[in-house]
Amino acid sequence: MSLFDQKALLMSIHPFDLLGERMIEKLMTQMDIAYYPKETILVAPRVRAESLTIIIKGIVNETIDGELQNVYGERDSFDANSLIYGNTQSTFSVAEDLICYELPKESFLNLLQDVEPFQNYFMQDFITKHQNLKERQHQNDLTPFMVSRVDEIYLHVPCIVDAKQSIKEALHTMAEQKAEVIVVRRGEMTGIVTDTNLREKVLLAEKSTEDAIGEIATYGLITIERSDFLFNALLLFTKYGVKRLIVTEGERIVGILEQLDLLSHFANHTHLIAASIDRAVNIDELENAQRSLTHLIKSLTSKGVRVRYISKLVSELNAKMYRKVFEMVVPTLLQKECALIVMGSEGRGEQILRTDQDNALIIQDGVDEAAFEPYMIQFNNYLLRLGFPKCSGNVMVSNPYWRRSVLGYKEMISQWVETLNEDTLRSLSIFLDAQCVAGDETLLAECREYLTQRFEGRSDVLAHLAKAALSFETPLSLFSGFVLGRAEHQSELDIKKGGIFAIVHGVRILALEHKIGSTNTNERIKELNNVGIFDKRFASELIEAYDTLLEIRLRSMLSQKQMTDEQNYVNPKLFSKTDRDLLKDAFKIVNTFKKFLTYHFHLGMVV
Repeated sequence: MSLFDQKALLMSIHPFDLLGERMIEKLMTQMDIAYYPKETILVAPRVRAESLTIIIKGIVNETIDGELQNVYGERDSFDANSLIYGNTQSTFSVAEDLICYELPKESFLNLLQDVEPFQNYFMQDFITKHQNLKERQHQNDLTPFMVSRVDEIYLHVPCIVDAKQSIKEALHTMAEQKAEVIVVRRGEMTGIVTDTNLREKVLLAEKSTEDAIGEIATYGLITIERSDFLFNALLLFTKYGVKRLIVTEGERIVGILEQLDLLSHFANHTHLIAASIDRAVNIDELENAQRSLTHLIKSLTSKGVRVRYISKLVSELNAKMYRKVFEMVVPTLLQKECALIVMGSEGRGEQILRTDQDNALIIQDGVDEAAFEPYMIQFNNYLLRLGFPKCSGNVMVSNPYWRRSVLGYKEMISQWVETLNEDTLRSLSIFLDAQCVAGDETLLAECREYLTQRFEGRSDVLAHLAKAALSFETPLSLFSGFVLGRAEHQSELDIKKGGIFAIVHGVRILALEHKIGSTNTNERIKELNNVGIFDKRFASELIEAYDTLLEIRLRSMLSQKQMTDEQNYVNPKLFSKTDRDLLKDAFKIVNTFKKFLTYHFHLGMVV
């Protein structure tokens, strides 16, 4: 390899790319090129590391007690930890003839001491490493917004009056303070009076201005803490369709956040999509809003917004879409006698691009179930027009199996628990993620409570459910660090089966065991940390690994010319070095989580 090639190679590898050209040239004089045949032991508990190894060609396996932990290929380096801490539990062995650079230990340690960013890379933990690598990929204008807090934006001074004060007096106070709205205190209740209240409840109703201001206020305000993130304020505006939020600090009202002020700070047209859904009077108008949503997803992704934030935003917009279609097709009287639920990734609030429909209908006991059939068929057809594909397993409200009374669902849940074959396991799993998006949500709450009771003390059943998380092999292996597909997917791996499913399902069953009501995977992980199942460090690593898998899958899906049934397949050969590193690290956390599940549920004893 020429000196030019050697220099170019080093400058293309992170974190060596953080070094200047002069330092790279100095390193080149200190490095040697070495060759090791297959099966050579390079580093082990009794074989000290004497240099940092950078692979030019070949493959090296890292094992602990004979179990594969990681695979290193071209442009990977190892083992910094052995050099820094002087010992290791790992064994690094050559799996495919190795040609490599070797940077002597003394030179490496001097580099750590002299270059802080270089030191940070090798000394940081999994979470910090992943976040820094992602930040390097996404240097963009939205990043400051994602970490900006409510108190960093302009807040209007609140005009607060007592509910007993007259309308006229309150308006004088409002004018003196140059406020846009009036906040009304009635005991422990807080309301608001806007121009709309004054127009409809005073002018049009010919109400006296001497009457109490509290009589025309709207109560049940949406609030947000001043220390909260602006992105969460955007979610609240999107979810509730309001024009302003009351900003609080503890119990005290400290300001008012106007939607226009927020949108001027973050102009991504989310409000336009939400408004289009609200105003739509037919399916054609909803189709236009849906096309805008797809463009929004692509825009946010290209700007580096993290998948967990995009999914929250899209989930709120999707819920609006479902609710609007439901209101279009179901007569008003029937809407109050049922609950429309979404399940699977939509129920978890983790669906971004359209996947199969997973929806069901819970009907009040004693109501004619047949009356809903034509409306539910139309409902599914409308969703199909909006880009929600039909479910291959027919998990849709048009299917009578997923359209029944509360009593009917309780009977079905009992059957699932007692049977636990492949079909019932699948049905139970998606139902555990159910969320009500329209109708009477108490119907779902009753069914969920019944389901939780059925699993009380049933550790044997929970273990059978949890074992499904081990169904698919984590794709870390000998070929460039990944187990790739075969036949038509020879160069690809299934990222859902290889990693996403294990996290989603394992966390789902742990949440069921501990009666956790959240359906979102990240929220479930946080709750499991709160009850002591995970420590904070591992919970953070699991969330970061899950986020990484979803982000890589989303970018792969968006790169496809058209959506297919095989959207979970990704080709790691097409990834950047950073993405391959992120993916391998995420899969290592998946393997650790599988070991936890095996121990926690005693899965080695489950047949």
